[in-house]
Amino acid sequence: MRLGIDGRKIPEAAKRGGVASMDHGRELGMDGLFFRTVLDVAPTLDMGVLKAVRQRADELGMYLEMGLGKVNPYALPETPEMRAIGDGDTLLGFRRMMEACAAIDCRELWVGTANHKDYAGRFGTDRFRTDVTWADQLEGIRKLLLLLKPIALDLGIHINIETHEEITSFEVVRLVEACGTDAFGIVYDTSNGLQRLEHPVWVAKRVAPYTRQTHFKDAGLVFNGRNAAMQGRACGQGVVDYAAILKILAEAQPELNITIENTPPFANGPQFVKFNTLELAEPAFIAGHKDCSVEEYADFVEMIHAYEKRVAVGEVPPMVEEVRDFDYAAAVKDILFSRDHLRGICQDLNLPLRNLAA
Repeated sequence: MRLGIDGRKIPEAAKRGGVASMDHGRELGMDGLFFRTVLDVAPTLDMGVLKAVRQRADELGMYLEMGLGKVNPYALPETPEMRAIGDGDTLLGFRRMMEACAAIDCRELWVGTANHKDYAGRFGTDRFRTDVTWADQLEGIRKLLLLLKPIALDLGIHINIETHEEITSFEVVRLVEACGTDAFGIVYDTSNGLQRLEHPVWVAKRVAPYTRQTHFKDAGLVFNGRNAAMQGRACGQGVVDYAAILKILAEAQPELNITIENTPPFANGPQFVKFNTLELAEPAFIAGHKDCSVEEYADFVEMIHAYEKRVAVGEVPPMVEEVRDFDYAAAVKDILFSRDHLRGICQDLNLPLRNLAA
């Protein structure tokens, strides 16, 4: 295992570009970068740019991971660059991105299934759209993945579906099994499942056999009336049990790269940081999660109670809605906290974390 960081969210990523972001990652003690989409690095798929990033990663002995974009036909209009890179032909756009990644030997490629929306409660995810059912969206995703499969097989690529905030881990596993593990895998995000009433450790057990990439992030979660309030946290300051998760992943995938998905600095100065409401007591919300078992729900509730006790004794930061200035220094502080927390756990568990940046 190696420990790295998200190439899109590492501070100043857009300003520095791909090569300088690799250097920045090394400065922060990271052993690799995982760029969410190849278009983040080279918006026109300029092979000179991509080869330069590959060369710098190799010079530094760092891992380099890439991704594609959204594979939900109902969400694709929200990312027009994916169609544009194919001159209007969406499948050609995917092919060109996949060929560019293969050319620099990046063959584990992230995809997502929707985009988060800034609406309260369940309408913040496309799972609860009222113009198209989630079942229809899943079927559209499955069909598009099967169109991409021959390209992936030809290039020796795995397309890895993230456990994103709108999709359950059950659904991701079913997609991978239905479309074939010869071309598809999973990007395990440690906290997104919270929004789907899924306990992070239970999710890890479900997805570990198929996991090929990761996003490690954390979240605080406390009761707020009948429902719950959620906020992002550095790894180790939220509800996620990384010791349990790392043991599960290391046993199933000992060569897996662990990528921290940090919160990037606020672009325009201080802003109001609010709660994300989790409607865990609302019938319409619960009904949208048919795979949720009583046993996992009970562990989920107990996880919140345990976290509230940690908040009460000051072990972790309090959950507050407030105006906050999350600048470069604050972002780096959280990154280093996450890095040290995860490395410490690996050391305690005698897990083989290759620390090339030490």
